[in-house]
Amino acid sequence: MTPHTESPVVVVVDYGAGNLVSIDQALTAAGAGVRLATSGADIDGADLLVVPGVGAAQPAMERLRAGGFIDPIRAWIDADRPFLGICLGLQLLYEGSDEDGAVTLGVLEGRTVRLEDAPTLPHIGWNQVVRRRPHPAFRGVAADADFYFVHSYVGRPTGANAEAAALADTDHGGRFVSAVARGRLLGVQFHPERSGADGLRLVANVVALATADARTWSAA
Repeated sequence: MTPHTESPVVVVVDYGAGNLVSIDQALTAAGAGVRLATSGADIDGADLLVVPGVGAAQPAMERLRAGGFIDPIRAWIDADRPFLGICLGLQLLYEGSDEDGAVTLGVLEGRTVRLEDAPTLPHIGWNQVVRRRPHPAFRGVAADADFYFVHSYVGRPTGANAEAAALADTDHGGRFVSAVARGRLLGVQFHPERSGADGLRLVANVVALATADARTWSAA
């Protein structure tokens, strides 16, 4: 196989659900060629698709639908192409949200639920992300590293593949799943683009994985 020598093309879905400046800067610093997608047709030619986001599920789904994103995102993930979901971009992967009753993308079994037994809401600030298993996205990141969170709701995986998909946990009153991985899909509840050196390392690792095959994504 001929090595991939060009900068990976990373398409960031722009659906009006968050500040894209930080993630653009983090991806560019990692050597990616970054494009913003304002419609579903704009994701063609990407090596990695990124769905960031903050806010509520229902208006986010309405904006995704208006931009023609829903079917292309589902098809992208169904084809096991490299994908990163951040914060709301992870929550939308589940089947629905208790926050506002939204029906979401349904590519992961489970629902988005309110943080249980949380001492404060929203959960804002640095907190530890404890991995359940190795994953190449976390290479070079200390096992007890803290990342930056801003949220009140979290995805709760269910079904036969829930344990297999759960990658990391975080405690805030109760324990919740703060990262998931399935094939070449990675979703994180925290904001790596706002998480200092460890967050930038994770972004760089994912960019490096953008042109890698599925076996590399599953390698420890």
